[in-house]
Amino acid sequence: MPSALDCTAENPAVTFATDVFNFSAMKKCLSPRVFSTFADAIKNGKQLDSSLADEIADGMKTWAMEKGATHFTHWFQPLTGSTAEKHDSFLAPDQMGGVIAQFTGKELIQGEPDASSFPSGGLRATFEARGYTAWDPTSDAFVVNAGTDRAVLCIPCVFCGYHGESLDEKTPLLRSQAALATQINRVANLFEVAGDVRPCATLGAEQEYFLIDRKFLEERPDLVMCGRTLFGRRPARHQQMEDHYFGRIKPRILSFMADVDRKLWRLGVPVKTRHNEVSPAQFELAPVFEEQNLAVDHNMLIMHTLQDTAEEHGFACLMHEKPFAGVNGSGKHNNWSITGPDGKNWFSPGKTPQDNAKFLFMVVAVLKAVDTYATLIRASVATAGNDHRLGANEAPPAIMSVYLGEQLESILTKLHSGGSIRLGKGDTTIEIGVTTLPRIPKDVSDRNRTSPFAFTGNKFEFRAVGSSQSCALPNTVLNLCMADAVSKMCDALVARLPSPMPQKDASGHTREFHQALSSVLQEEVGAHERVIFGGDGYSQEWEKEAARRGLPNIKTTPEALGAMVDGATISLYERFGVLSERETRSRYEVYRHAWDQTLAMEGGCALDLAKTFVLPAALAWEERLAHAAESAKRLGRDAGLRSESYNEAAGMVDELYRAMGELEKTLDGEDATAIPGPLGRLRKAVDDLEGVVADGIWPFPCYGEMFFNLVKPRTNV
Repeated sequence: MPSALDCTAENPAVTFATDVFNFSAMKKCLSPRVFSTFADAIKNGKQLDSSLADEIADGMKTWAMEKGATHFTHWFQPLTGSTAEKHDSFLAPDQMGGVIAQFTGKELIQGEPDASSFPSGGLRATFEARGYTAWDPTSDAFVVNAGTDRAVLCIPCVFCGYHGESLDEKTPLLRSQAALATQINRVANLFEVAGDVRPCATLGAEQEYFLIDRKFLEERPDLVMCGRTLFGRRPARHQQMEDHYFGRIKPRILSFMADVDRKLWRLGVPVKTRHNEVSPAQFELAPVFEEQNLAVDHNMLIMHTLQDTAEEHGFACLMHEKPFAGVNGSGKHNNWSITGPDGKNWFSPGKTPQDNAKFLFMVVAVLKAVDTYATLIRASVATAGNDHRLGANEAPPAIMSVYLGEQLESILTKLHSGGSIRLGKGDTTIEIGVTTLPRIPKDVSDRNRTSPFAFTGNKFEFRAVGSSQSCALPNTVLNLCMADAVSKMCDALVARLPSPMPQKDASGHTREFHQALSSVLQEEVGAHERVIFGGDGYSQEWEKEAARRGLPNIKTTPEALGAMVDGATISLYERFGVLSERETRSRYEVYRHAWDQTLAMEGGCALDLAKTFVLPAALAWEERLAHAAESAKRLGRDAGLRSESYNEAAGMVDELYRAMGELEKTLDGEDATAIPGPLGRLRKAVDDLEGVVADGIWPFPCYGEMFFNLVKPRTNV
């Protein structure tokens, strides 16, 4: 009897990663010597021998052309939040009037896109055009649109300026991974963890998004220009029935999702889960864990694939954090963990006392990292779009706290007090200062969806990342903060150990080691327990309690970004060799400029739409109501109610004029922080009018239409 997979048009078990130049493809295209050397360098983090580049490039070209590719691109991530590419063909003149296909090692290793128009935050003048892309061999090359006339070989790269300054998101991510790996190896040495696996951070990024019929996008200039609706009333029915979350996936949506899965599987992206989200027209796609750098690249591919495939299916895919006011926004839950040199997840409770001692060390290091660098972690998710989401009742608050669950929180509380602990239903106890550190059960508590940084059994879920963001910056910051915390805790532990060490006991460590470890953990828990919170992060009570604890509550991007250029941040980046002070300061300028420009763009777009779409419709409706009232009077009928309707509409039109004038005056200035207030008041004036103007006169599709007209394609698709 054939399996279910055999019944499909394309068996994903066979086609998975067929468009990726991975080890399997390389083995077929490269000589055994080159393949073995290359594979060893990648697996063990060694520097690649450039003499291998020509053969690798030629094999990659041959493989890509077999899939229909005629061009290659260095695929990189500048400071725009997206990816960039410049296509070059494999063809070169053969001096005989024809062409040959060639791809050299030099072309593989280095490219030279024009760097003058990419954001640099003042690192480069506009006339300084030279920039370089450099191949990142740790992330496999791949072919997009394989088998079509749009097939292109994409080579993941870093991007830097003429003097070597980083101009991208990938370079600091790779450096932060190396810094964290170094500190994890220190922990491994102290805890005598054997293994030859290169330590790494891992990531699983859940991607939320909205789908609307593409016709609605074409009728909403605000969505086209800004990615979100600048105007719009919440309909009578929205998400209050709680019937969309995990509900039955409609056939048209499921067809789209299946197509997305098929494309991503071919690109080696291990997407696993798909489901309806809370708001109508909102959905989620989630992959399984991968090494962090690859997972970040794959998330960019996920976003591109969702948007491209949506267009093919007559949809528009909205990645904005808050495309619709009054309903849930979208995030990118950043599931972050660490794999040690033993190949194990170090955020998983272990089966031995030694494993659990290491586990507690790592958890306490997270507390130290989040508490010490709360403002920097908050800055890593600071964008104009996320300002609309953080602190709302579908996203974590802007207060950085850590949820551990009742049992783990109880363990750390007892750890701080120096007492013994009874774990759950059994008789197992932890004695502080001796060798008994028993197995810690998994999933002993509920999850907390209101926490920005929640332990979920074998990982920490950073829920504050915005849906449209690249994961690179938040993960760079997490890696760096954790590397610093681990480094300082290792220093403290080493300082407490006697030299030479006494004889080991049956646990593999000395009593002195456990006493020193307990002392360090007690000290760090005492210093950073204020960041632990297991209650309702949405409540006003938590805001008050967080303020009492001295935890920062930074609600806007301009305020949050200041943390990127304070002394502690600059020192952190420089100490671990991730970014120089000049590079760090330039990123503040880039991110702040992006926020300013976004607000100016939204304000200008809203004003234009109000003047050219809303106002004419409102005046037409006002005139119609005036005629209705006059007609009633002429016919001798009571015109009272009609006059009331006219007066109500006229008052709203007056308010629209006032709001437009206020916003226009604000936009004439140069302070982007002054825009949100007038922009919000204009929105209220427009939304009030939407509630009274006739549907046939109102110029835009309303929320209810966009939320619920997804069942079948519109006739023009």
